Amino acid sequence: MEIFATTPFGGARLTARNVALRADLERRRARLPAGDDGPQAAQVEKYRIIRALSEARPVWGLSDRTIAVLEALASFHQDRHLDGRAPIIVFPSNAELSLRARGMSPATLRRHLASLVEAGLILRRDSANGKRYCRRDDRGTVESAFGFDLAPLALRAEEILSSAAVVRDTARRIARLRTEISLHLRDIAKIIDAAATEGFATLDATLWQDGLERLRGLSGRVLRNGTEAHLSARRAALVALRAEVEAGYLAAVSHEKMSANDTQFEPHIQSSDSENSFDRGQDRIETAAETENAIAPERKSTGIALHDFLKLCPDIADYARRGVSGWPDVIGAASVVRTMLGISPSAWFAAQKAMGEIGAAIVMAGILQRSTAIRSPGGYLRDLTARAEDGRFSIGPMLKALG
Repeated sequence: MEIFATTPFGGARLTARNVALRADLERRRARLPAGDDGPQAAQVEKYRIIRALSEARPVWGLSDRTIAVLEALASFHQDRHLDGRAPIIVFPSNAELSLRARGMSPATLRRHLASLVEAGLILRRDSANGKRYCRRDDRGTVESAFGFDLAPLALRAEEILSSAAVVRDTARRIARLRTEISLHLRDIAKIIDAAATEGFATLDATLWQDGLERLRGLSGRVLRNGTEAHLSARRAALVALRAEVEAGYLAAVSHEKMSANDTQFEPHIQSSDSENSFDRGQDRIETAAETENAIAPERKSTGIALHDFLKLCPDIADYARRGVSGWPDVIGAASVVRTMLGISPSAWFAAQKAMGEIGAAIVMAGILQRSTAIRSPGGYLRDLTARAEDGRFSIGPMLKALG
């Protein structure tokens, strides 16, 4: 069946896009494989493709009512499948099309049909008088038909299905971001509240006041129509804030325990690494030059310079707020990574106690570097912590294994 009608009926003008869409239709048809694979490659289940379009409406610039009109048009094609190897002309009257489109008015129908044509999902095959009909021969075979051609749906099936998959993936990522944001907001608020309730906020009032102000700025309703980029930026800011308040809370807990032990004159036992904690002041640390050239102050294992460490664990630098210029920056970045990997505060505190702050930060950097091969970062860190407590773990060999 040959179709020669290419221009719209009545006052509607022929546009360059009309011609381009028809030419694209013929190119797609010409690229269909020949032989036994041809029919299968050209066919698509019509309701599957309409469902995919419903999911990908924003990509194609279609409304739900436009999809309803397309579904009504497709219902006039008797076969369940659309075969793009030849024109698929449906020719319902306006009255019949309106009924199947839930009583949509003629003017509204025309608007949505125009949207489908503009999107390149259907083609107009107008007759000389603008009527939709078909002519049949003596045996009942259709000789010519005028109406709407559904072949573009079949020929663009791969593109439609792909766009629907992209929309689904984006929706899943956004849902995950919204959940993470809600959890971070809840957890940060509870940590700050716990610090205030337990009196820890008085130890570093600036930290907690700043944290509270930043939390207020990041709080508010998580909008359902928020963009992925906006939600990702909000999540990243919350992750950084959470790492800071958790680190402050753990430091306050540690300070409280030490104060209680000193008051009761009990022996205080800890590893040499913990004694050199960076947030106890410069008087408890070696000189900057010594720190730059050692894994951790007073460690007995083989030392490693900061720049050598960064060569083995470069990914940790991505989580440092102002870059890595010293071990304190590595410690801060490790706190952010700990939260990102879902490692609990208790596991992190135990690792710091057993390995020292620098040692625990180096281990965290190593876990990040091998994160694709480690199924349970929290369990892995606890295992290394237990070995460190028994004196069976050394950071040097772990770092060499990364080289």
